[in-house]
Amino acid sequence: MTPRRFTPEDDAAPLIALIARAFAWMEGRIDPPSSMHRLTPESVAAQARDGEIWMVGDPPVACVFLTPEAGSLYVHKLAVDPPSKRRGLGRALVTLAARRAGAMGLPALTLSTRIELTENHATFRAMGFVETGRSAHPGFDRPTTLHFTLEVPP
Repeated sequence: MTPRRFTPEDDAAPLIALIARAFAWMEGRIDPPSSMHRLTPESVAAQARDGEIWMVGDPPVACVFLTPEAGSLYVHKLAVDPPSKRRGLGRALVTLAARRAGAMGLPALTLSTRIELTENHATFRAMGFVETGRSAHPGFDRPTTLHFTLEVPP
């Protein structure tokens, strides 16, 4: 399937539902809870306007949010519907993100994942990402998040 860019005019409800299904396995494992609980149609439209959202399928079975930052393209809300896992959709969206970073003149992809989600750490390392830091959410005295970077060719 070919990814297509989500627009601010698109219906955000199927995308929010996809992310909720894809992130459901994290419930009870991560503290604080996922920021996906704060997604609204308005925040999704704003992301589509101010950054990029790419999705696969209609209704979507995979998506990724991309936000340009100083020196990198931030990859977030990478989600694959559980029945569509193991088909290379997540990797395809990361490859697309690397191409988008190159087109924007950004030398790297960055992403963050919760410290408890060791499966995600292994997946991102297998894609070539390297851990570049750790941080704590406000109010926590321990790291809650790992930060990863993948350098992309120009």
